Amino acid sequence: MLTFFPLYKFACPVSLVQYMNDIGMAYNNHFSIIGFILLSSLLKQVLAQNSPVFACDVASNPALGNLTFCDASLAVENRVNDLVNRLTLGEKIGFLVSGAGGVSRLGIPKYEWWSEALHGVAYTGPGVHFTSLVPGATSFPQVILTAASFNVTLFQTIGKVVSTEARAMYNVGLAGLTYWSPNVNIFRDPRWGRGQETPGEDPTLTSKYGVAYVKGLQQTDDDSTNKLKVAACCKHYTAYDVDNWKGIERYSFNAVVTQQDLDDTFQPPFKSCVLEGAVASVMCSYNQVNGKPTCGDPNLLAGIVRGEWKLNGYIVTDCDSLQVIFKSQNYTKTPEEAAALGLNSGVDLNCGSWLSTYTQGAVNQKLVNESVIDRAISNNFATLMRLGFFDGNPKSRIYGNLGPKDVCTPENQELAREAARQGIVLLKNTAGSLPLTPTAIKSLAVIGPNANVTKTMIGNYEGIPCKYTTPLQGLTASVATIYKPGCADVSCNTAQIDDAKQIATTADAVVLVMGSDQSIEKESLDRTSITLPGQQSILVAEVAKVAKGPVILVIMSGGGMDVQFAVDNPKITSILWVGFPGEAGGAALADVIFGYYNPSGRLPMTWYPQSYADVVPMTDMNMRPNPATNYPGRTYRFYTGPTVFTFGHGLSYSQFKHHLDKAPQFVSLPLGEKHTCRLSKCKTLDAVGQSCSNMGFDIHLRVKNVGKISGSHIIFLFTSPPSVHNAPKKHLLGFEKVHLPPQGEGVVKFNVNVCKHLSVHDELGNRKVALGPHVLHIGDLKHSLTVRI
Repeated sequence: MLTFFPLYKFACPVSLVQYMNDIGMAYNNHFSIIGFILLSSLLKQVLAQNSPVFACDVASNPALGNLTFCDASLAVENRVNDLVNRLTLGEKIGFLVSGAGGVSRLGIPKYEWWSEALHGVAYTGPGVHFTSLVPGATSFPQVILTAASFNVTLFQTIGKVVSTEARAMYNVGLAGLTYWSPNVNIFRDPRWGRGQETPGEDPTLTSKYGVAYVKGLQQTDDDSTNKLKVAACCKHYTAYDVDNWKGIERYSFNAVVTQQDLDDTFQPPFKSCVLEGAVASVMCSYNQVNGKPTCGDPNLLAGIVRGEWKLNGYIVTDCDSLQVIFKSQNYTKTPEEAAALGLNSGVDLNCGSWLSTYTQGAVNQKLVNESVIDRAISNNFATLMRLGFFDGNPKSRIYGNLGPKDVCTPENQELAREAARQGIVLLKNTAGSLPLTPTAIKSLAVIGPNANVTKTMIGNYEGIPCKYTTPLQGLTASVATIYKPGCADVSCNTAQIDDAKQIATTADAVVLVMGSDQSIEKESLDRTSITLPGQQSILVAEVAKVAKGPVILVIMSGGGMDVQFAVDNPKITSILWVGFPGEAGGAALADVIFGYYNPSGRLPMTWYPQSYADVVPMTDMNMRPNPATNYPGRTYRFYTGPTVFTFGHGLSYSQFKHHLDKAPQFVSLPLGEKHTCRLSKCKTLDAVGQSCSNMGFDIHLRVKNVGKISGSHIIFLFTSPPSVHNAPKKHLLGFEKVHLPPQGEGVVKFNVNVCKHLSVHDELGNRKVALGPHVLHIGDLKHSLTVRI
């Protein structure tokens, strides 16, 4: 008797078998010939969907083994050259776009380049699909919260887990190998809807995050230097941080940026991605920079990314950027000119179809040479070869054993919870408030539009999570709760104040979970107000008035909020920021509130008052203040106005003391006898050459936990350089995280490279070592250091 169990093991749907029976193709427990052929055909489709996409399938077509580009033992360059030389111009053009065409005569299938993995494998690109085979993937906190952990090891570990899950999904035909993550733009303005995707406002933190996450995604477990686990992409290059503010859209926005701001704020994360992270791709952005579209600027692309930084990989456009150049910016007269401009500037791959439509015409009009197309597809092919795409069936390769069992593992889900715990920031804590003691809480009032949300917790560029734990669920796991949403949604047009006050008056403590979601801040939606939306502030204040116990305000948001009213209100005893905390956000929040976890997160961005948003145009890209126009500058490095909370702010349930064990008071730079600075007084030296050779020193800081609870503690090293070249008033050099038991001590060590860390950019973007007195901020201590010749 013929059974269907073997088919089910191969994910053949039961409905398919039922369908065969229903239409009369099967009878007497046997198939007709027609029915067997039809079922075989359908089964092949099912199996194909559950198999990886790859080229050079020698097992199915032995003749492919004779092709040089299919020989995995040869150098990538030789294989790429062989492949390119075999292609017609039309075939070449098909490989310039994200939905790359296949060449069946050479055993090359179609490939979708566009997949996303910002904080977990995401469905926002067409290269990823979730099915019953893999219904979800681990959804880590949105990047801005993970960055608040200031834990480089965590950044890389998350990247490694994400790439493992991506490879597992690739092996069953549900994902690709190229992921357009991370976003390393600077969170310059608090209103930016995509700030949630970034590591914050500081170039050093953003660079360290980008490098670590890229390494986690790309590095292979066999330590192969030229192989890739998956290919990462640092985006959006460059000076991109306006989406849609008061009708000004990213597609037509011209970011007017000084060379100094470009080189000391916007470019460093991308430079670090390429030089330190060895990222496989850089994505150019929609906007113009100083009148030129970034995807059509040969200096930015071919000159800097490919030329100066030596990118080993491909340059990709943001989706439909070439169309934007022609239609939205009217930068070229014809579509063919836009195609040629992108290719000639250094673009290798077009997200979209523009190049597949208009490149042939551009060639015909002699706007672009075929050799430029060869260069572009060579970079694309080289990336795929490093990924093993041309090495035959990946089942026999290093990650071939990964599959659905390796997605959403208990360990991965626990890491999502741990990442949220490490990122959560305690902003305010009155004595006797947090942590709450579960045994002392007979009833906990949980109020707010974000108190029982699911999808809000995972932010944007999201996938389907393994599961959700909402704030209400997390809190209810430890104590009895009473819940009222207080608002119909986060817009909170009409707060349900009476219902909320009623449960607050009887509860032993109140937790208010407020904030925003993607209807307030997201891609293509910048804020105009940075206060809590609608009547949320009124709801919070009214509940606080009647509460008989601690009132804990929890803010779930991507950007900062002006909650000065809550800072000043003594009835609001604690404030927590939880970002968009990922699938396990509710459990992590409960861990912090009940003291199962001692908070250690620090803000990766400044929280400004609403007055800042009222007077500072989002479109003004200048980082530095201008006293003549009362322009206050941006980010902690330059901003001169009042703040609600500063960059790096965050409290703990423990107290830590610092003692400086080692730091020099003077550093002398060697100069040649005929150096001009020996003859005249100089304020700076070029940060190159003999003066920079082996010029470094160590700083040792002893840290002691003088509290009663074990905890992690972040040590920041900032510098305040001399006032030359309009330098930052304060700049982050590095950070370290230590975990100490009660009364435990540890020593944190920093190595300072004088020319790298104590230099500033001049007005032309050149690095200069500032001579004279520097102030080092080491933890909560200050140390004077003089750099001299």
